[in-house]
Amino acid sequence: MVRFSEAFAYWVRLGFISFGGPAGQIAIMQRDLVDRKKWISQERFLHALSYCMLLPGPEAQQLAIYIGWLLHGTLGGIVAGAFFVIPSILILWGLSVIYAAYGNLLGVAGVLSGLKLAVVALVIVALIRIGARAFRPRGLAVIAAAAFVGIFLLHVPFPWIVLGAGSVGFLAGRIWPRQFARARGDGTRPEEHDPASEQSKSRIEKARGSWPRAARIALVGLLLWGAPLLGLGLWRGWSSLHVRQYRFFTQAAFVTFGGAYAVLAYVMQAAVQSYHWITQTQAIDGLGLAETTPGPLIMVLQFVGFMSGWNRPEGMSRLASATVGSVVTTYVTFLPCFFYIFLGAPYVESLRKNRTLTSALSGITAGVVGVILNLAVVFGLAVLLPAGWGHAPSWFAVSVTAAAFVALFFFKLDEVWVVLAGGALGLLHAVLM
Repeated sequence: MVRFSEAFAYWVRLGFISFGGPAGQIAIMQRDLVDRKKWISQERFLHALSYCMLLPGPEAQQLAIYIGWLLHGTLGGIVAGAFFVIPSILILWGLSVIYAAYGNLLGVAGVLSGLKLAVVALVIVALIRIGARAFRPRGLAVIAAAAFVGIFLLHVPFPWIVLGAGSVGFLAGRIWPRQFARARGDGTRPEEHDPASEQSKSRIEKARGSWPRAARIALVGLLLWGAPLLGLGLWRGWSSLHVRQYRFFTQAAFVTFGGAYAVLAYVMQAAVQSYHWITQTQAIDGLGLAETTPGPLIMVLQFVGFMSGWNRPEGMSRLASATVGSVVTTYVTFLPCFFYIFLGAPYVESLRKNRTLTSALSGITAGVVGVILNLAVVFGLAVLLPAGWGHAPSWFAVSVTAAAFVALFFFKLDEVWVVLAGGALGLLHAVLM
């Protein structure tokens, strides 16, 4: 039995250490919730992850909402999802103020560069641990390899990767049912129980097939979206920047298939070229900030909202307009995530023993490993080979990343201390160099 107070403390802590984008965040939850605390079984964790990868929006935050819901219902999901992003909202707001007011991030550049190195190590550890469990049966490693080649070399859109991996997993489950049965449990072995299973069993039974519940969730979602829009329109005017932001980023939140980088391409093109809210330089700087702060990479949209309000105050002070813009953008970006999980999780859980669905989700999970490998390679190349191919690597970066990997994988040190140590070493290096 996991007490709510214990889970609350963990979700708050997670919000402050969730560096590394989805790969690093999934790695942290894998290590904490599956390996250490054993709040959720490996099978259920991967099943939830596969479902979240099918949804638009930040999959790591949705995974946290899912697990929070399993443990403590709606309140647990709200706490998990909210505190996953609240620290990053505050940190990124502070950095955005410094950036906008002074245009100079040199004071924190050293710390941020060190954090990146620890993040690379986190991602590598995630690949090893998730891959070891996801490739059951072992032939699923082929799907991961194909997904990596598709996204890294062929630039296949992420939705097609997911669809292809799920289709191959489905067919493989049909062709080799015994292998999947042995790998996932064929019914002769007792199910692996965990607090998430015990605490959610009755809730899943009540929620499954309950149309009144689904209607209530839809109605609450509409009210939570529509009421702020009405208030904002009456306050700022229906043609104001902040109302246009509300509508545009709502639309973006529902078309974010393909991960953060896919939506960033869409949003940056609109914000820079169509609406002229921010400059290209500001867009690039915002991405750098979002990559080195805790929380989902899609937090860069908060920076876009902030700088849009700063550049176009429309009768308000720059800081007030920027703050409203950042709040509006963040709110409509993350609100749908709760809706997806609260509405769909009970049905996904009820189908967890469906072998057809399980084999398809197993294929998707394997494909996710290939996608995480792509993120690790892209991110690793950026920090370890800052001058690009054909140039010598940064030996400082290589050394710190290797040390962080050893600390995490072999000595199993807490990731928060490794991340903080990386930031401190980065600051020291910047000062001495």
